[in-house]
This record gives sequence, C-alpha cells and structure tokens, in this order.
Amino acid sequence: MSTSLQGKRVAFLVTDGFEQVELTGPQQALEAAGAATEILSSQSGQVKGWNHDQPADDFKVDRTFQQAAEQSYDAVVLPGGVQNSDTIRIDPDAQHIVRLINGQNRPLAVICHGSWLLISADLVRGKKLTSYKTLKDDLDNAGADWVDEAVVIDGNLISSRAPNDIPAFNEALLKALS
Repeated sequence: MSTSLQGKRVAFLVTDGFEQVELTGPQQALEAAGAATEILSSQSGQVKGWNHDQPADDFKVDRTFQQAAEQSYDAVVLPGGVQNSDTIRIDPDAQHIVRLINGQNRPLAVICHGSWLLISADLVRGKKLTSYKTLKDDLDNAGADWVDEAVVIDGNLISSRAPNDIPAFNEALLKALS
C-alpha cells in the first residue's frame, strides 16, 4: 500500500440513493494511497447506496453535514445517483461545505449526477466540466462549459461522467491530492 496521501482527509457527501460504486471506487483508491475518508450526510446513522436503480448496501455516516461544516478536509468527493443528487442539492449545509472547499481551492471531485449540488451552490458558472449526459442542459443553463470526456479538470474541479470513468476519475483525484 502506498502512503503518498498519508495525513490527507477526504469527505464524501451523500444522502440515501447515491450510486454505490461512485463512493466505493474512489474511497478504496484513496485509502490504498494512505488517505483517511469520511462519509458525510444530512443525518447521522446510515445511508443506503444503490446499484443504478436497485437498493444496495448501507454505509455508516461519520458526521452530519452540519457537524462537518467547520472540519478541515483536503478534498470533497460528490458521488452521483439521481435520488441522492436531487436531495443533496437543496441542503444548505452541503452547499456550505462545497462552497468552503471551493473557496479554499481544494479538490472538489464530482461524478455523474453529483454536479447538481455544484449547480445549486452556484459553483459551475464559467467552469469546464462533464457529467452524466442527461445533465448537459442543466450545466449549460447554469453557465458551465459541458464536454463529453471521461475526466475533466478545471482548476480545483474534477468531474467525470459515470461509473465507467472511475479509473480516470481516481487517477485525477489522487494526482490532485499528491
């Protein structure tokens, strides 16, 4: 196991209905590189992952968004999943966390539908990014420059389209944290 990211802390922001592999894939890569990860959600207890449109596993919540709002993280990851992304986007505490990380110019990594939170937090205007193809209009209308690529990096913002892009997404996230 590499320890190149020893001492780094990465938060995953999710609610029920997140795309499970979009959390577990990056989480495993980060932890294998020595980073500590935390799952943050709107409520304490557990959150349920999904495998596309089917319920999957439960995951322990380490902190609520409100508890984590003033914590120091080296990066934030936003997994997708339609249900998760539609719920999290209107949570003021989740919006606060992504604005804070963005303001600190720390990596803000988003995959699939996760960019809905960035749209609601008004963080995509003038940024180049990608997402699942059905969000193209949402991102364009919010002032983003949407492109169809496996991974897009614009400053501290890292974005990918879908689970098939996780290897490229992980590589970009690990590099940004190195």
